[in-house]
Order: sequence, then C-alpha cells, then structure tokens
Amino acid sequence: MLIASLVLLTLVLIASIFHKINIPVIILSLAIGIIFGSDVTGLIYFDNTVFAKEVANIALMFILFIGGFGTKKQSFKSVLQPVSLLATVGIITTALITGFVFHLLVPKVPFLYALLLGSILASTDAAAVFSILKGKNVEHKLRTLTELESVANDPMAIVLTLFVIGLIQGTQGGILSSILNFLWQLAGGIGIGIGIGWLAVYVMKKVRQSEAEYFFIYMIAIVLFSYSIANVSRASGMLSVFFTGLVMGNQNIPYKKGLLSFNNIISFITNVGLFILLGLLVFPHNFAKIWGNGILIFLILTLVSRPITVFLLTWFCDIGLKEKIFLIAAGIKGSVPIVLATYPSAMGLDPDHEIFNIVFFVVTLSVIIQGTSLIPLARKLDLLVKNKRKTYKIVDLVTVTDTNFELVEVYIDEDFYEGSCLVADMELPPGTLITLVKREGQLISPKGSTEIFPRDILTLLVDKQYIEMIPIDILRSFVMKRLDNSHKEVPSEA
Repeated sequence: MLIASLVLLTLVLIASIFHKINIPVIILSLAIGIIFGSDVTGLIYFDNTVFAKEVANIALMFILFIGGFGTKKQSFKSVLQPVSLLATVGIITTALITGFVFHLLVPKVPFLYALLLGSILASTDAAAVFSILKGKNVEHKLRTLTELESVANDPMAIVLTLFVIGLIQGTQGGILSSILNFLWQLAGGIGIGIGIGWLAVYVMKKVRQSEAEYFFIYMIAIVLFSYSIANVSRASGMLSVFFTGLVMGNQNIPYKKGLLSFNNIISFITNVGLFILLGLLVFPHNFAKIWGNGILIFLILTLVSRPITVFLLTWFCDIGLKEKIFLIAAGIKGSVPIVLATYPSAMGLDPDHEIFNIVFFVVTLSVIIQGTSLIPLARKLDLLVKNKRKTYKIVDLVTVTDTNFELVEVYIDEDFYEGSCLVADMELPPGTLITLVKREGQLISPKGSTEIFPRDILTLLVDKQYIEMIPIDILRSFVMKRLDNSHKEVPSEA
C-alpha cells in the first residue's frame, strides 16, 4: 500500500512539473512504472504477462466503449470516407506493408511474426493525439479527421492482431475458414454492439426515474455484457463495446452528460493504472538486444507504411497535400500497441518478451519524435488557424427527463460588445432565462435591473432550437441600448 501510494503521488508531482510540455499521460505512467520496476529502483518486481493481459483486456473494454460514447455521428459527416478507410483498410495495409518490408530486410524473422509486429503497431493512439492537439488551433476538418481516425482504428487493430496470432498458432483452420472467421469477428462484433446499444438505451429510458448512481452501475454492466455476449458468439468483444458506446453516446439518454464525465474519469484512471503496470513489465536492460530492430520498424512505419497508406486511401478524398503530410505525421503510436504486445507473451509466442520490448521501444520513439514535432510541423505547413473565442458553450444540464432545453454559457466579448445593457432590456428568444452572471471571478444572481457589461459570462437556460440565435439577440440588445442612449443624449430642439 505504501509503495502504491508513492507511485501515484510521484505521478501527480511529475505531471504537475511537465504539464506545460504537454507530455501524454501514458508516457508519464509508463515512466513511473519503469522507475519503480526491477531495472531502476527495484522496489517492485513484476513479470506476469498473463495477469497483465487480463488487466489490459478489462482496461481496453472501457477505453474503447468510452471512445465510442464520446464520438458524435455529426463529426463523421465531413470526414466519413477517409476515417472509414483509414480505420479499417488502413490498418490491414499498414500491417501488411510493415510486415513485408521488415521480413524482407530481416529474413531471419518469419513473415507471420513480422506481420504480427505490423498488426500490433498499425493503429494510431487516441490518448496521445488528443493530448497533443488539446488547446492547439489545428484546422477544424483536419483535426476532426486525425482525432476520429485515432479513436476508430483501435478495434480493427485488435481483431487483426488476434487473427494473426491464430494463424501462427494454427488455430484458424484453412484459408476459407480463416477469412470467414475474420469477417465474422468484424460483422458480428459490430452487429452485436449496435443491438446491445439500442437495447441499453431502451431500458435506460424505461428506468429513468432511478437514482443517478444506478445509471453508472448500469453503464459498467452494459460494457461487460456487450463484451461477453460478443465473445461467447466468437465475434470481437472489443468491436462490440465500441459500437455499443457509439450508439448510446448518440442517443438522448438520462444523465448523459454526467455519464460522459464519469466515463472520462474512468478512462483516465484506467489508462494511468494500466500503463504503470505495463511500465513495471518492461526491463530496459533488454533494449540492448532489440534497439536495432526497433529503430528499423519505426522507420518503416513512419517513412514507408504510413505514407503509402495515407496517400493510397485518401487519393479520391478532398484532402490537400499539406493535410496529407500532417496526417502521415499524426500516426503516433501509444496505448493499444503496448497492450496488444502482451498478447503474444501471454499465449506463449514471445517467451523472451522480444516482441513486447520492440513494441514498447517503437511506441516510445513515436511519442517522443512524432509527438513533439507534430504541432511545429502544423505551424510550418500553415495549418494552424487563428484562435477564436467561441460565442457560446453548452454546459451540463442534469435531468432524467427528456427536455428541449440546454444550459449555455455566452461570453460578452469586448471586441464585439460596447457599453452595457440591463437584463430587463434584453430581447431574448421565448422561454430563455438568464440564470447566472460571472464577472471577474464573482457570481451574480441576475435580476431585471442587473447591468451586463463586456467580459461578463452569462449562463442561460434556452430552448435548443434558439441556441444559435442567442449571441445575435444579445448583440442586438446591446446595439439597441446604445442607440437609445445616444438619442437621449441629443438635446431636443426648442
């Protein structure tokens, strides 16, 4: 218990020191695991890949569900084709090219093992991508494409990795049987996930009057249920939980925003705990045996596989050359490859942890080199847009009943608003209520006589259909008040 508390406290302190550098949490967590592991301080000895794999499976269930839950269908509209291709065909293409080229350059490594390495390392990392792009003004469509690809390609990488492991173990049967099994893993996982998602939404609406705490338990149960039903059906449990989350996250369910916040907390804690554990599993002294192959695979992925995949699959998409270059550079590796690297060891295919160490080494290179250079590259390519303050922001409105109302925050931007305006003089859409005024850190309960000034932040309860009108109506109210004041200041003629 004492060592566990020291591990977590050290992580928090290191994160507070390096927060300005924007280092992904997985790297900090892995570093803490290595520091407390047997090769550095020797405080904790951990070499149980079977246990690590079981923990990783549980963690991946929730990470993928949360990834689906937080993905909005509307975001897919402008980037549907490239995201769909890169997250499916792109994973297979990356794995095949990486495996073939690595086997060609290092013939002593059997092709299936080279293909296994390519499959494990084929996906891009959502945690790293979101962390690096957070607060950065990358062009909206490109940012959406990059983030959604990183979320959507993990399930395919998991299915492909398990498929290749089956080929190596000889458990897939003949060629036709292997292909059919692979297709069922995909189709079955997607179908079961969507079905359970709709069923979960239906049940949630029927029990909407339950206490909020029960909905959190319900959500955890749905994740476990979706994964288990798919596995029993010999489909992909990981695909199933992702699509269950996708369906639930795009429906109007009770306590939705509270559940999303809860999901984010689970995702963060799960990631931290998992990668501390994986860091403990690493023995850095073994890197001396694999660093050459690790660098070679990193170069193949970065300079061959990823560029070919991106250019090939975005050929007919409306994406410019500069955007493609950025997309290539954004192929950052992270959490899922390290988790998948525990599978071969747990299944007896990597007794010396060589595959795990290579993957860990490649991921570390990727995050350090690609992660730190991505934003400077975007700046060099002129893909950063001017920072603009949002005219409004939707905040949590906790309710168990279906409602057309939202809580909205509106910033009274001094660049657009002049003078002041009384709450009573504001002409707002029907049913709109100003519930709170925030001014220089102070909270004000508004009345009709309350005066609104530039730099205030208003919280309003407003019908969803009128949200877009709110900033316009407030601005009009300010203008009308200013004009009224100017008329009063003009002396009347005798």
